[in-house]
Amino acid sequence: MVDVLADASLYEYTGGEAPSLEQLERRYEAQSVGHSEDGSQGWFNWIVKLKDGDAPIGFVQATVEQKGQELVAYIAWVVSPSHQALGLASEAATGMTSWLRSKGVTGFAAYVHPQNSASMGVARNQGLHPTPEMDDGEIRWES
Repeated sequence: MVDVLADASLYEYTGGEAPSLEQLERRYEAQSVGHSEDGSQGWFNWIVKLKDGDAPIGFVQATVEQKGQELVAYIAWVVSPSHQALGLASEAATGMTSWLRSKGVTGFAAYVHPQNSASMGVARNQGLHPTPEMDDGEIRWES
């Protein structure tokens, strides 16, 4: 994943910079616990690979929490620039949301930068629509 996340263009809308191997190891170790310290959130993370390959090309992730009577997943996706514009982020996100639905998730949300048209397309493909809510310069999309 270090190579996948190395391209600076991935951070154009989200900010930040490419993580080092050590940073990724710490991140994945924390995520592998599968939930927040207080247990209020479930964390789900998948590495995306091509059907006919072993090398990673990105990831999808969801943070799931109870909101009133609804189980809501905050979803995100990243695909290497060399594999973008092929529908792979939408395909991976669709697989993730289908699995989450099978586990009882009924609501979905994502935050997308207003200039990131590719991610807006992925959000639309997940049945999300933009709301007036903004957080840190990103638009909340929800189902």
